[in-house]
Amino acid sequence: MSDALKITSSHLARVTIIYLRQSSAAQVEHNRESTDRQYALVHKAGDLGWPADQVVVIDEDLGLTGSGAVARSGFARLTAEVALGHVGLVLGLEVSRLARNNADWYRLIDLCGLSDTLIGDADGVYHPALFNDRLLLGLKGTMSEAELYVLRARLNGGIRNKAARGELRRGLPVGFVWGEADGEVRFHPDEAVRTVIACVFQRFAETGSARRVWLWFRSERLTFPLQMHQRAEIRWVEASYTAIHHVLSNPAYAGAYAYGKTRRETVLDGSGARKKRGRHLPQSEWQVLIKEHHDGFIDWRTYETNQARLAANTRPGPHKAGGAVREGSALLQGLVSCGHCGRRLKTHYRGRNTTPGYHYAGKTVVEGRGCYCLNVGGVQIDEAIAKTFLAALEPAKLAATLAAAERIELDTEAALKQWRLGAERAAYEASRAERRYLAVDPDNRLVARGLEREWEQRLAELEAAKDELARRLEQRPRILGQAERERLLALGADLAAVWDAPTTTARDRKELLRTLIEEVILSVDRDEKVAHLTLRWKGGAVSDLDVPLPRSRPATVRTDEETLDLVRRLATLYPDAVIAGILNRQGRTTARGHRFEANRVAHLRNNWRIPCFQPKQGGSEGEVMTIAAAAAVLNVAPSTLHRRLNDGLIQGEQVTPGAPWRIRMTDELITSFTEVAGDGFITMQEATRVLGVTRQTVLHRVKRGEIEAAHVTKGNKKGLRIKILDRQPNLFERV
Repeated sequence: MSDALKITSSHLARVTIIYLRQSSAAQVEHNRESTDRQYALVHKAGDLGWPADQVVVIDEDLGLTGSGAVARSGFARLTAEVALGHVGLVLGLEVSRLARNNADWYRLIDLCGLSDTLIGDADGVYHPALFNDRLLLGLKGTMSEAELYVLRARLNGGIRNKAARGELRRGLPVGFVWGEADGEVRFHPDEAVRTVIACVFQRFAETGSARRVWLWFRSERLTFPLQMHQRAEIRWVEASYTAIHHVLSNPAYAGAYAYGKTRRETVLDGSGARKKRGRHLPQSEWQVLIKEHHDGFIDWRTYETNQARLAANTRPGPHKAGGAVREGSALLQGLVSCGHCGRRLKTHYRGRNTTPGYHYAGKTVVEGRGCYCLNVGGVQIDEAIAKTFLAALEPAKLAATLAAAERIELDTEAALKQWRLGAERAAYEASRAERRYLAVDPDNRLVARGLEREWEQRLAELEAAKDELARRLEQRPRILGQAERERLLALGADLAAVWDAPTTTARDRKELLRTLIEEVILSVDRDEKVAHLTLRWKGGAVSDLDVPLPRSRPATVRTDEETLDLVRRLATLYPDAVIAGILNRQGRTTARGHRFEANRVAHLRNNWRIPCFQPKQGGSEGEVMTIAAAAAVLNVAPSTLHRRLNDGLIQGEQVTPGAPWRIRMTDELITSFTEVAGDGFITMQEATRVLGVTRQTVLHRVKRGEIEAAHVTKGNKKGLRIKILDRQPNLFERV
């Protein structure tokens, strides 16, 4: 069937959509011929019979791939118009312009077949509702998808083949540059960059923590080199933890060439849309790993040791020892595990965070709370571990003392070297700015002024770098001489004295402990008051140790009887939070001198078996109620009842000073609070004027029962009402 016979009047009554697409922005910019050919399809639509006002060009997907990896708003608009039956012909240069994946292509074919829409390209016009045309369109879509697969496989094959030889030039980390030969990697020519990278590995070898290396850079105010890409200039910025960790974890610094460390995966999100994400692969799944490919800052064995050390610093999983060293005094933090259940023990501190202990609370869960599998103090255990560790270090005392004597000098020299190189770099920048300023044409004032400002800024940075270097040289610790070193060695021969020295921190002790001890298994025999320790040393050696535990002593501190008696009386009337407030207002404290809180009152009640407060339901007559509850029943504000209590018009009770007031709800009290006063009741102001006395005198007579009063709770004039009799006796005669 010819193209003219497929186009009917119903097709010509609808619009023609010309769809334009190119795979990348570079193609749009440089391959202009393809773009012009696609725009020229407007003339072909006119030749097929469509007027110019019925031709719609969709070109918003230029620069987007048709593989389905990204969302194409233009293609979505095209399918929507086809589904609504507004399109008579979809025209494209070739099928690959519409879609390069069969999911999008066949969806468009189905919609065109249902809505009687034609599809045209440079070869002809097709009707998807006809079997032969649909078969041909499907074959074209399959070939387009296969073409994309072949092109991608060919390109990726060449990339992998070049990477397998270590010659694929990808981005190198800061500290390396590409050489002239294929796959040649050299150190960065800037000595300052090389020194900073080497300093990272040196500090990590000493501290064993990426975070501590970062904190050292921060404390010394050292800058770190940053390079966005190979052609960009080095920028010196403040060191970040991410940059330090990247240096320690990148195999390029160990002289290895690695390729394919990540994998791109396609997943479906909650709405069913495809998403691309990257996943880091383990070393065993890397596509290419060439060791000793180039000179590195460390060797491969050191790199693997560093990775194991970084992994051990992370939070360990169940039944595994490890974790980064913390500041607490518990020596076995992260090393000790329970001898009963095998889980890693947690640390806790008592007595102003000075007395360590070990526990594990997840053996069983009873009523939502963990039952302790083991809970023991750590003072005696840590002392026994320290003695055992120092005894094992007896042959290495001399080497340890020499290392400790040189540690301060090495740290100081490493920081000073960075500042010296920084001063040299600032001098070079100032000299370059001067040369640029002197080389500019003096008549070009606009450029000269900018270069002059830059020169002045570089000179200021140079002076600041020199001043900082001079300050650090003055603060540098004095280098020990040979005689002083000998005296230090004589004093430091006793490693126990160094261990107990005030300058040795808990973190340092735990770092030393981890150099020899792999794990400690702890179990406690409560009957014999003994802790059994199994020490697993580096290298596989195992030793056992029994540590006597102190017997528990009965508590000698208790709450005074007067406070206990008051709590017993208050517990029947108030909850724990109210009781705590009453006790605090009276200036009472716990047995250990702390302020009362709700949980401490609850603990006191539970210890002395005092029943807790049980609120009663409802408000029957004669019941003793709080001010808030009574105000709700009488339909007045709580402040009103407090004023009536202060004036003595209603009766209340208080269990103890500072306790809340309570009111007994009687019929008489309820009837005294009414919505509307009866005949003969007037306001307080009118009563004082009629009787010729003050307000306090009237209230006093009401309190004695000589005058009847009522409280109106509704209306514009709420408040106290006084009843004046027709024959009011002389109430104020002297008696």
